[in-house]
Amino acid sequence: MAVCAFVLPAQAQWITQSLDLKAGWNAVYLHVDASHETLDVLVGADQANPIQEIWMWQPAPATAQFVVSPQLPTSTGSQWVSWVRTLGPSSALRQVVGNAAYLVRVSANTPTYRWNLKGKAVPFQFLWSSTGLNLLGFPTPSGAPPMFENFLTPAPSLQLAAEIYYYLGGDLSASNPARLLTPRTYAVRRGEAFWMRSGSTFNRYFGPFEIDQGNSAGIQFRDRLSQSRFRLRNLTTSNLTVSMRLLASEAAPAGQAVVAGTPALLLRGDLNTTNLTHGFTTLVENTQTNTFALAPAGKPGSEVEVVIGLNRSLMTAAPGEVYGGILRFTDSFSLSERDMPVTAQVASNAGLWIGSADVSQVRSYLKSFQKGPNGVPVLGTNNAYVVSGVDTNMGPVVRSFPLRLILHTDNTNSYLLQRVYYGFSPATNLVNATSEALLDPNRLESARRISAVHLPFTPTNMVWKFDGEMRDGTNLTATVRLAHDEHASNPFLHTYHPDHDNLNATFTQTLASGFESFTVTRVMKLDFTPPASDFASITGSGETFSGVYSETVTFGAKGTETRSFDTQGYFLLHRINSVGALTTQ
Repeated sequence: MAVCAFVLPAQAQWITQSLDLKAGWNAVYLHVDASHETLDVLVGADQANPIQEIWMWQPAPATAQFVVSPQLPTSTGSQWVSWVRTLGPSSALRQVVGNAAYLVRVSANTPTYRWNLKGKAVPFQFLWSSTGLNLLGFPTPSGAPPMFENFLTPAPSLQLAAEIYYYLGGDLSASNPARLLTPRTYAVRRGEAFWMRSGSTFNRYFGPFEIDQGNSAGIQFRDRLSQSRFRLRNLTTSNLTVSMRLLASEAAPAGQAVVAGTPALLLRGDLNTTNLTHGFTTLVENTQTNTFALAPAGKPGSEVEVVIGLNRSLMTAAPGEVYGGILRFTDSFSLSERDMPVTAQVASNAGLWIGSADVSQVRSYLKSFQKGPNGVPVLGTNNAYVVSGVDTNMGPVVRSFPLRLILHTDNTNSYLLQRVYYGFSPATNLVNATSEALLDPNRLESARRISAVHLPFTPTNMVWKFDGEMRDGTNLTATVRLAHDEHASNPFLHTYHPDHDNLNATFTQTLASGFESFTVTRVMKLDFTPPASDFASITGSGETFSGVYSETVTFGAKGTETRSFDTQGYFLLHRINSVGALTTQ
């Protein structure tokens, strides 16, 4: 039968696991997933690689199919599936995955062979079977592995009941695998697999601490999420300190997506009770270590929730690019080393964004007049008071004024809309449309219309294109023009008032701009500012944008004179959906 590899979303947390193999049979446990390539390529294509066979142990799902002694690899057993060099593509085992044990046969008379297997890091997990033997490895430190006696000391019941077998290399026989009788001097090497059982004792001890994350693939922010949480739990009866360090991903193998960089991760800190915000620590790649002090198991403080955030504003690669890294956890007993892969995909800003601007300041244009010795303003030669200065500073208004903002972007071009309809199209796809007629008439109860009344209404629902780019540190600018004879939107026109209808005294001729009405030009600018320096604001920046709103309103009076007014305030935008196309027909 064929073995299917696990299907995971785009990942980029590559790491190399080194396995020292002897001539003959070796039991190995993989902490990496190398299913990106077949064994015919990983092993078979390398003539210098002495590996001849790889047998994967598949634990029986039913309790009736347990074993009482170490099994020989055989194609007749349902719990084994193999790759054989001489069979090549005809082998049932095509790829190797992580968190699995294998028997590997190396050519006879071969010196110790180091098999460097690059794959994606996987969080350690193993389901213990108390009905028979388990073939498994342990997530011990790769540099200085502990001896079995020390490793099992925090789990005295397992240490007392454990029955352990290991492979010597060479041919399989009645004494290979052999019973481990010297736990004090035999190291629990990372990547080595052992047959192990504990009688009727159920075991959950694979190291002094465990990580309860809930996702077998690790932390996956994908292109939308910006926070992830897990729990660190002490399994021993002693105080324990767990350390966490961020590691960079290795370069991706040939043919795999390039790793754009290490994700910018934050560790959430304590709550500030004054402003109800959380502080944070920026995780520094390869150098900084963060520690968590855990009380003995069963006591308050024996487990802690860890919240990891992602600063998407620092992910400057193109949309769709993947960042990857590894969070490595070790303990103060030097018994365990666990890797937590982290991946994040650069998000596109495409979609419908709704929000508002709060106009709270205007430019005053207050004139100061020159005064004579008697305190009376001085008249100039043109019989007008002499202006000594003009105050053009922004000043606060008595009450701020809200303006609704409707933006749509395909991540390249952004548009300002007067109204938008979003719902299902007749083809049952979610759409952002410029007309209700483009929606499914049978599903209008789930559709929505959003309007901005301060923008001119047009039958065709005109849109205004922004200049600029929608991201932190940049700005968007749109120009909205109100024609002097546009009765639906120009504020100077009152259709049924004879002094503001834009007609002459006999109502027979339309007047030009500047007599009763004026062309109005509104230049609206959105300056995107970085989020506030608290954990929630930084990690939430992928779905919200905020910054400074400014607008210049210009209109012309009689002749060539023009008047301009400047306003300013703040804006906030929220993404409603990520549909990148604006349906117009």
